[in-house]
Amino acid sequence: MQLAPAKSARRAAWLDSPERGSLRLLRLMVFVSMRLGRRISRGALYAIAAYFFLFAPKARVAARRYLGLALGRRPTAGDRFRHLLYFASTIHDRVFLLNDREHLFEISIDGAATMRAQLHSGRGAVLIGAHMGSFEVIGALARREPGLRAVMAMYEENAHKVKRIFSAINPAATPEIVALGRIDAMLQIAERLAAGCFVGILGDRTLGNEPVQAATLLGERAYLPTGPMRTAAILGSPVIFMAALYRGGNRYHVVFSPIADFAGVRGAARAPAVAAALARYAALLDACCRADPYNWFNFFDFWATRADRAEQ
Repeated sequence: MQLAPAKSARRAAWLDSPERGSLRLLRLMVFVSMRLGRRISRGALYAIAAYFFLFAPKARVAARRYLGLALGRRPTAGDRFRHLLYFASTIHDRVFLLNDREHLFEISIDGAATMRAQLHSGRGAVLIGAHMGSFEVIGALARREPGLRAVMAMYEENAHKVKRIFSAINPAATPEIVALGRIDAMLQIAERLAAGCFVGILGDRTLGNEPVQAATLLGERAYLPTGPMRTAAILGSPVIFMAALYRGGNRYHVVFSPIADFAGVRGAARAPAVAAALARYAALLDACCRADPYNWFNFFDFWATRADRAEQ
């Protein structure tokens, strides 16, 4: 494990991947889905998955490598198609979740007691997830819980994309977002945590120019951004892992698992505490990828992207 973080040298590959689709098509999906219902409108997902299966070669190669590691065997064409279909399904389900149709879904939860205890403590917490499953399922659960307030923290260029997408689906459901990278981002997060809010952030991607820590993920060396965990440590916040895993049909399984509580962690103790928390995050992410391999939606070469990062 690397305690002194390395610094990545160049812009991350995923930022240069072209954004497919358009807001016009998304609005069409919303229109059709809300009128035909979830079951009938899901038929289009097979055509969407087939399109990406045939015409996204870079994503296809990256997904094949990831699935081989997660499944522990050579992925079949069926595995690769299922991966894309799960991705399309979570995007399609977003339409219903953001329009208050969560009753359409069967949602099981592992770790509900952890979240309730944190909520009743009056302290806010950082919820750290990944590009895995559906964040909107967790948002729907939050809206059902009296007194729970959740905000999202993400890189600024992603924040603009998310706001456009949510606005196209349901303008009233646009989430509260703290844009990372701004001078006042730390202060905004601190204010939310002090008010008892849950601050959600995805911890499996970097912009390519910030400190990272080496970890083992699916048996291979990977690099994870240290920023989210260091922020939580500086602010003395608890950190909880979150994931809402799609399991076919209308079923989702939500996981909440404690990672660390940085209350009282200061000075020289902070760096090893952050390193240990990142190692636990990597282990939880690894476990989810192995248990639900079709749910991690990083369609780029995650390991190669980090292989050029020299440790310092």
